[in-house]
Amino acid sequence: MNSALWAAKTGLDAQNTRMTTISNNIANVNTTGFKKDRAVFEDLLYQNVRQVGAATSQNSVSPTGLNLGTGVRVVATEKNYTQGQMTNTGNALDVAINGRGFIQVLLPDGSSAYTRDGSFKMSPEGELVTANGYRIQPAISVPQGAQSISIAADGTVSVLLAGQSTPTQVGTVQLTDFVNPAGLQPRGDNLLSETAASGPAQTGNPGLNGLGVLQQGFLEGSNVNVVEELVAMIETQRAYEMNSKAIASTDQMLQYVSNNL
Repeated sequence: MNSALWAAKTGLDAQNTRMTTISNNIANVNTTGFKKDRAVFEDLLYQNVRQVGAATSQNSVSPTGLNLGTGVRVVATEKNYTQGQMTNTGNALDVAINGRGFIQVLLPDGSSAYTRDGSFKMSPEGELVTANGYRIQPAISVPQGAQSISIAADGTVSVLLAGQSTPTQVGTVQLTDFVNPAGLQPRGDNLLSETAASGPAQTGNPGLNGLGVLQQGFLEGSNVNVVEELVAMIETQRAYEMNSKAIASTDQMLQYVSNNL
């Protein structure tokens, strides 16, 4: 295959992948705790036609070489963990993380996952769970008959029981952090999984050791900026069109050679 055709073809594939990433960001613009993705590109191997620094005479070397690129590829999609906008919901079971950290949840298979979505619900047993019914870790149970629930900035959960004037502490919402959050594996349902790239989970109380604090009655929105995504979409569309034009132009050149030479 002609090298120009191949390079343009890889450009089409790369821009198509970037468009998929942008589309997913826009689709999740209202997803609680969603972090936007960014496509990371790298160039492919070069054809070394003439080595840079090769001797051109007994006393001189070539200041530049002749290297022909073979295209581009998407090497990764990286999540951006900047803070999302806080939305006041007024719901006592809604908790937003202001700063670093994730809430750990227990999956049905016994493994752990992590989320920034703090829209808690109450299970039939009185435990705090996610919207999908996964229990947060460590587990927190609210006694039957609790009149109100309070979640402090340091994660302390207190309830006011009927007939009592002093709140009773029933548990603590802890946060988990990672050395490299970008290495977490997205798995859907607003959940992420630990990987070798993320490093081991480091759990602690909110507000300590660099962990963020909790804000009751708030939810963290997506950090997707729609204007930025629309601009990126236009850039991607134009780049795709230019790669298509490069294929068409190369094809016309090859036709000319076949018909006239």
